Amino acid sequence: MPGSERQREIRRRRKRQKALEHLKSRLAKASASEKGEIARKLRAMTPGAEVLIHNWQLEEVDR
Repeated sequence: MPGSERQREIRRRRKRQKALEHLKSRLAKASASEKGEIARKLRAMTPGAEVLIHNWQLEEVDR
């Protein structure tokens, strides 16, 4: 058996958190087009992406 649903949920959450940390670290050196790509990836990755895009100040670059 691959594990309980709770364990899979925790694994997905931890992986998503690690990916978000990686994207945020890349944000400091990113150009405008790379920032747009980061915003696109955030939207595909998590349902709370709009809040993150606002907090990371990517609205003006993304639109």
